[in-house]
This record gives sequence, C-alpha cells and structure tokens, in this order.
Amino acid sequence: MNSRITLGLAGLFLIGAIIAGYWGLTLSRQPAAEPVVTPSVPGPDVPPTAAPVPADQTVRHPVVVLVNDVAPFAQITAADVALENLRTVPAGSLTRLDQAIGRTPWRTLAAGSWLSDESFETGSRVSRMIRPDERALAVAVDEVINAGGQLAPGDYVDVLMFLHMDANNPQPSAQLVIPALRVLGVGEQLGLTNDGQPSSPARSNEEKLRQDQLRATARTVLLAVPEKLLSRLMLAAQSGILRLAVRSADEQRLARYWAGERDSAESLANANRELLQFNQLAMTPAPAKPVVASNGPAPRKRGVEVIRGNKAEKTP
Repeated sequence: MNSRITLGLAGLFLIGAIIAGYWGLTLSRQPAAEPVVTPSVPGPDVPPTAAPVPADQTVRHPVVVLVNDVAPFAQITAADVALENLRTVPAGSLTRLDQAIGRTPWRTLAAGSWLSDESFETGSRVSRMIRPDERALAVAVDEVINAGGQLAPGDYVDVLMFLHMDANNPQPSAQLVIPALRVLGVGEQLGLTNDGQPSSPARSNEEKLRQDQLRATARTVLLAVPEKLLSRLMLAAQSGILRLAVRSADEQRLARYWAGERDSAESLANANRELLQFNQLAMTPAPAKPVVASNGPAPRKRGVEVIRGNKAEKTP
C-alpha cells in the first residue's frame, strides 16, 4: 500500500478519535434529568400525612432557671438567673427574667431549679405538703418500726401501740392507735408538695442512690395527722412502743387524696370510737387499794393532853 494512503487513513482515524473524545466529554458534563414527581392526591378515607419535624426545629419555650444558689431573704439579681429553652414548660413557671429579678425568696433555692411564683411563697416545704386540717408530726423509728427500712413518702400506715406489763398495767396490751396516716417523709427524703412537685428532687442518679440509702436507715418518719387525732398520737408515742403497719397501695388512698377527697367528721369519730381505752394511755393513776381490817384487837387511841394553867387533862 502507498505510504501516502496510510498516512491519510491514520490522520482520519486521529481526527475521529479526537471528535469522539470531545463528544464523550461534553455528554459527561451535562446534568442528569430530574425525575418528574407526580403529586399524589389522598383519597377521601386516607388522611394526609404531615412531614416529620426535625428534632432541632421542635418548638421550645423559655423558662427562668437559677444558675446560682440563693439564700433565704437574699434578693435575686440578674447574675443569678438565666433563660433555658425547654420543650415542656413546667406548670406555673416564670418565662421572663424580669419576673424573678428583684424578688426575695423565704427559703433556700438551689441552682438548676426552675422558678415559679410558689418559689417566693412563705412556709417550709413540709408546710406545703399538708392541708389546713392536717398537722405534720414526726415519730422516732428504727429498722423494725420503719417496716424494715422499706417505708417511702406517699405510703399509708396504721399506727399500732404496745404496752408492757408494769405496776400500772397488770397485763400486756396492744391497740390500733390511728389508722391510715399518710407518710410525708422518711428521714431527709420528702414527698410531693401540694402543687405536685417533688420537695427534695434528686439531680443525678448518684444523689438518688444516696437518698435511698439514707431512707433505709432513717430514724424519723413524718406523718400527716388529722388535727383531731393529733393529741392521741402524741400521747401514744409517750406511753408505749409504736409500730407502723404499711397499707396496700391497691386501696388508692393517695390517688383519692390528690383528687381532693377528705376524711369526714363521721369517719374520724368512728376511728375514735373503735379505739380501746387504757388507763395507761390516759396517764391516770391506779385506784388506791382498800384497807382490809384485821381480826386482832383494835389499836388503842391515844388522847391529846391539854394543859390549862396548873391542870392537865386528856381528851379522848
């Protein structure tokens, strides 16, 4: 073959290769066609589904939170509070800083707690756990009286009393002093206040574990006692040995309490009527023993000598 023809064919192939490469490069740079999405119309029985809201776009609400511990009767400053955005706002919480700045609490407020109008009300935590017709009374307990260290705030207990045999009590006796008393606190651990908030909340798992350990070894139990039965429990605590018998949670007494139910005067009178009465509980002295006359001769009565001038006489 002629060399000129060979060179011509090689040039044609080179030009074709260049054209093909350029064409391929041009096609690779063109954007891919987007698929056409046909909007689906929901039927009459199928409700439209809402698009999920990303977690970071959830609506949050500002709540006033303490950043420093505030002592009683110390005025709150701007450096003590901050706004924290929460998904769920606690009931009654303050939502603006000007609602807290300048106010003075009557009790210690811990850092990290949210503020409400009740944070500035008078009274201790215990006084905000009972109703006006109730009184909070602490009784001394040990691991036996404390139901083996298993009592917890919110339980209901029956108070029993045991009397030893002694000079005033001819035989041992026991009785039910007061039935169904609500446990407000065990040791340092308290239950809920009247607004349904924990009075001593645990900020961490370690603190909760510490509270449970202290509750198991507590030496006092705080009870909510009806005002009319207060003196009876006080007298029983000083007269004999107390025992606390835990009642079943199936009675739903705590649920009825939060529902606003109250013990009627008739049920309190029945509780008083069903209690046995002991002289030892009333602290009355034992009756004096009658003097029994002996069969021997009666003792002779001695007269009284009366002196008148120089005469002395004896009266019978």
